Amino acid sequence: MRIIVDAMGGDNAPGEIVKGCLDALRLAEGFEIELIGDSARIGQLIGESEYRHDRLIVTHASEIITNDDKPTEAIKRKTDSSLVVGLRKIKEKCGNAFISAGSTGALLAGSLLIPGRIKGVNRPALAPILPSACGGTMLIDAGMNTLLRPINYVQFGIMGAAYMREVHGVKKPRVGLVNVGTEEGKGNVTVQEAFLLLQQSGLRFVGNIEGRDIAGGKVDVAVCDGFTGNAMLKMMEGTGRFFMDHMKQMYSRNIFTMLAAAIVRKDLGVLRKKVDPEELGGTPILGIDGIVYKCHGNARAKGITNTILKICNGAALSVTEQIRMAFNTVDVSETIETGGIA
Repeated sequence: MRIIVDAMGGDNAPGEIVKGCLDALRLAEGFEIELIGDSARIGQLIGESEYRHDRLIVTHASEIITNDDKPTEAIKRKTDSSLVVGLRKIKEKCGNAFISAGSTGALLAGSLLIPGRIKGVNRPALAPILPSACGGTMLIDAGMNTLLRPINYVQFGIMGAAYMREVHGVKKPRVGLVNVGTEEGKGNVTVQEAFLLLQQSGLRFVGNIEGRDIAGGKVDVAVCDGFTGNAMLKMMEGTGRFFMDHMKQMYSRNIFTMLAAAIVRKDLGVLRKKVDPEELGGTPILGIDGIVYKCHGNARAKGITNTILKICNGAALSVTEQIRMAFNTVDVSETIETGGIA
């Protein structure tokens, strides 16, 4: 298995990216890593680590796509960038998965333009797994598509359910539609029509849900448009950081609070892991004809390592094929007509 990594993408590249890759190679067997980027800088970092391994390959790329670049223009113009070279290798089946912490817009545009979509998929989507009472809930879409047609919500539900079955072992994932209330008939016309389609989709659709139901574990897959999903994701990340910072201050006030912290140290560690984006690792882009993961822009080595180890799970590698099979079995194209939907 070969995992291709964009060494130049992200706020902490290439240092933290390279370190995360080296740590992953130390922690697990059965895969190799191909780092794409400035070979001189990467080589220096590998040399500084006093670690060499025949499972690590370096491929030179002379250009870097930054957050200041216009995504689609950058993909077409910077053809020798680490991001474009990596995505091209996925298209050409020269690797099993691609990871980048670089520009989200460029990664999404490049994923659509280079490997492209699975046949039948209208809109690929960012699909992070959020901590919840049921062990983890997928939020789909979390920022790729801000305007949707009703059928897109159904497709998100199908892709999300396939991922949760294959990777997380949920036999029949519960799918919910994020809305402004749980009652049927809530939301705008698009969401109301999506509700009707989801009812008829064959998915285990449990109806409308509110944002609080995600952390509560009411569903395994929460479908929404990318604007709503991204806002909820960032809100949850900020709330998690605020909560953990507050706990740290609270338990460090005096000798008595420090003793209390020692008593609950193990439980606090478990909680921190559940809300720490670095522990959760990167986010898959579902619907792309290949395995592509987006890491947080300020990801450090731990986040890169955990993303690699997540992908090394054999189930994660089979998700693309499971989604392809689902779309071959069920007609979920834009031409479906139900009620006022066309």
